[in-house]
Amino acid sequence: MIVFDHAQVDVPHTILGPISLELAEARIGIIGANGSGKSTCARLINGLVSPTSGTVRVGDLDVASHTKQVRRRVGFVFSDADNQIIMPTVRDDVAFSLRRFKLSREEKSARVSEALNRFGLDTHADDSPHTLSGGQKQLLALASVLVMRPEIIVADEPTTLLDARNRLRIKREFSRLEQQLIVVTHDLDLISDFDRVIYIDKGRVVADGLPDEVISTYLESMTWE
Repeated sequence: MIVFDHAQVDVPHTILGPISLELAEARIGIIGANGSGKSTCARLINGLVSPTSGTVRVGDLDVASHTKQVRRRVGFVFSDADNQIIMPTVRDDVAFSLRRFKLSREEKSARVSEALNRFGLDTHADDSPHTLSGGQKQLLALASVLVMRPEIIVADEPTTLLDARNRLRIKREFSRLEQQLIVVTHDLDLISDFDRVIYIDKGRVVADGLPDEVISTYLESMTWE
């Protein structure tokens, strides 16, 4: 379970909160306009952003004081997969995620092969990641997270740069995950069948519940010119 206890980020101005939430459902979507604070909320979960007041806990760990341990539990997928690609080959990029784990060479190799096969990237194992399509890059980013076997996956706008075909592929892969999944998105169809959706506006939670109800509230709040 993830717990926000009056968590607030107010540097250089109030971006988020204070908010208090318990995130226990298997699949949770977070929506809101640009600049609403939703991405900040997601980044608090694994210490990419630190609260200026209040706390965020993952299980029994305070994220601010146990960031390294939390990042073993929480995998983070960015909107632009290029931000996560750092190694010269696809295989090496996935293997790089395991650098901090005390695993045998055989175990590391087995995990990498399993991740590549899962997402159909095994035939590109020795290719440069930068030769992949946008959809393949996002699958590579997901493979590089899943190879660590985290308990929780947080994805920040994972379909923003993808075409319709690849958005559907990501949605299908998300539906197969065993981990708790938290997705920040403008892609309302992606989260239409989630267990829970949270709508954040101007740094505050304004709606929280089933997808149909919260998405309707979000759409009704929009002003059209």
